[in-house]
Parts: sequence; structure tokens; C-alpha cells
Amino acid sequence: MLVMKNLSKIYRTQMIETHALRGFDITVRAGEFVAVTGPSGSGKTTFLNIAGLLEEFTGGEYLLDGVNVHGMNDDQRSRLRNEKIGFIFQGFNLIPDLNVFDNVDVPLRYRGFAAAERRQRIEQALTQVGLASRQHHYPAELSGGQQQRVAIARALAGSPRILLADEPTGNLDSQTARSVLELLEEINGTGTTIVMVTHDAELAARAQRNVHIVDGQVTDMMHEPALRTAERNHASMQPNV
Repeated sequence: MLVMKNLSKIYRTQMIETHALRGFDITVRAGEFVAVTGPSGSGKTTFLNIAGLLEEFTGGEYLLDGVNVHGMNDDQRSRLRNEKIGFIFQGFNLIPDLNVFDNVDVPLRYRGFAAAERRQRIEQALTQVGLASRQHHYPAELSGGQQQRVAIARALAGSPRILLADEPTGNLDSQTARSVLELLEEINGTGTTIVMVTHDAELAARAQRNVHIVDGQVTDMMHEPALRTAERNHASMQPNV
């Protein structure tokens, strides 16, 4: 689904050259739920922006769902992004003057869907996140958790192959954060690939795999399912006491 090989990203000014990513290698398979962790300034946001085709990279290779994005122009990148990727942001990014239905509708209008199909997609996405009854409410009338669910519905309505989530629970209390994560787990269970950047160790532990980034490089890739399977197998081999 997502493959980066020897990727680099360099920010240059007249006086300074900053290597945000260097020798960056990562593979995310279709249907995975991957948590990306690391200290502030490690390159997590740069990685996510490049993965989401919001920034260009300096060197290396990036394949998104089998498509090599190198050399694409802005229109080609926008088309691929709209077809393949859904975004979930920490700040929700809802338009305050639009109600829930219209907020979810905005990216669908950009893609040129007919009105009937847009309505069907919006109602299905809002039902999936448990907000079908709130479609005529405005963001200010919703709790933080509900606003994040609207943002998730907006991403889902476009039927993305991959969801990129940037600190999706960062503005939520712990109980609401767990509720949002449970929703993401349900979405992942339907086959949608999820890559989530988070500082929350508890949330990261619930992902299938953790990728740790330090100084623009992947330093650790822990395969949680394999570890848990090994632990279960080891436990089953122990004699009963």
C-alpha cells in the first residue's frame, strides 16, 4: 500500500540546510494499522505530509498503492490524493459555518460526484461513525469527540484506500480518545489501511505495528501481531500448574 525506499527530504534556506528525512525506509501493507511514534522534530509530520502527497520529497522512491509518485505534477498528485487518501487531523479542520452534512460533502464536491451519490456516501459515513442524527448540527454544537467523528466521516465518505491520522486524539480527553481509537479499529477491521502519528504510548500500543522515527530515520519497527502470537504459543507450551 505504501512503500518508501531511501527517501530524503531536505529543507534549504540561504544559510541552513535541514535534513528532515534521510535514508528513510518503510513499508505499510494493505489493511495494516500502523502507529508512528518519535520525539518532536524527529520527522513524523514530514513523513505524513509526504505520504499524503502534500509535500514533495528530495530523493528516493515512494510508491502509493503501486503507483510511483515521483515526477507527478500538482494535478496528478491531487487526483491520486483524492482517490486514495483520507486525512484525519488533530484540529478537526471543520468549517464552522457549515453543518455536519455539508462539512462531509465538501471533498466529495471537489471530486465531482453527483448529488445523489454524495448524499448516499455522506449518510453511510455518518451512520458508520454514529452521527446520522446530527447531520444538521453545526461544529459548535458538538463535543470534541463528535467533531473528530465528523472529520473521520469526511475522510471515509471518499472511500479511501488509506487513512492518514495526525494525532487524531490529541485534543480529546482520555475516555473520548479511546472511543475514537475504537472507531478507527473498527474502520481498519473493514480493510482500510491506517497510519497514525501519535505521542500517546497507550494508543500506539493498540496498533498492529509501531514504527519509531528519530532524526529523520526509522529506528525501530515492531511487529505486534507476531510478538503476541509468539507469546501465546510460548504460554501454550508451558506445563499446567
